[in-house]
Amino acid sequence: MKRATAILLTAYAPLTWGSTYAVTTEFLPADRPLFTGLMRALPAGLLLLLLARRLPRGEWWWKSLVLGALNIGAFFPLLFLSAYRLPGGMAAVVGSVGPLFVAGLSALLLADRPSPRTLLTGAAAALGVSLVVLKGAGALDAVGLLAAVGSTASMSTGTVLTKRWGRPDGVGPLALTGWQLTAGGLLIAPVALLVEGAPPALDGRNVAGYVYLALAGTALAYWLWFRGIGSLSATQASLLGPLSPLTAAVIGWAALGQSLTAVQVGGMALAFGATVFGQLRTARPATDPRTFSSASKTERKDSMDLEGGPVRR
Repeated sequence: MKRATAILLTAYAPLTWGSTYAVTTEFLPADRPLFTGLMRALPAGLLLLLLARRLPRGEWWWKSLVLGALNIGAFFPLLFLSAYRLPGGMAAVVGSVGPLFVAGLSALLLADRPSPRTLLTGAAAALGVSLVVLKGAGALDAVGLLAAVGSTASMSTGTVLTKRWGRPDGVGPLALTGWQLTAGGLLIAPVALLVEGAPPALDGRNVAGYVYLALAGTALAYWLWFRGIGSLSATQASLLGPLSPLTAAVIGWAALGQSLTAVQVGGMALAFGATVFGQLRTARPATDPRTFSSASKTERKDSMDLEGGPVRR
């Protein structure tokens, strides 16, 4: 897969995730974040399992559980909890530092030390997002702030481990995505039942919203995201993340009648510019394959494009 194509396809995921806020507020039942996370993950995972017709084997049972917990099972509930408890887009700001989390974890787990260029690009993207989403000051909720940091750390760790572990021999990203979504959904299910009780009654509008989130915003988006992780560097893929809050802001302005100030427009330009800059090639050589685990070494021909550029999420 050509590098430009890989970037564009991977960018579909955060662009689509940016529509989640509008879909949630306009189509879904109120105050059911865990049920929403369950309805996003489990149906999508089962659908991909049906299409891939592959189940994990050996160590990939526990690896799929770990990745599913980090990327889905812990990430979804913590993300929704932070969004409910923090004021004025603070959760999105904390999430926008994900590329810096990934850069640090890549240095520890992938022996891929971040360059000053990478760190400055990540900081610029986070600053741009903060200008877009931060509104009037409000008291910060400690639980909400910890949840926001936890969701960012969870997804960042899952991203780097997805890159480190690669995929089993002969297994494509469709099956890997199905394993993670199914595992994550099964982890969310008992928590949703205990915390929120029985599922709510759904009308046609609710069903349409959940179908959109499960298919376009989860099954397709996560498949393309994990597919992109196999051919892009971890930090490079994570720098596409700011496209999510930027898309949410554009949808809010275009479809929900929300206003944009000059400061917000400037923040959008800064974050988008940093995102584009983060995709440009650098003079750094590709990560030495010898820094990967033995499993990754044996799988890289099948699951990683090491010849098209640096390896990562």
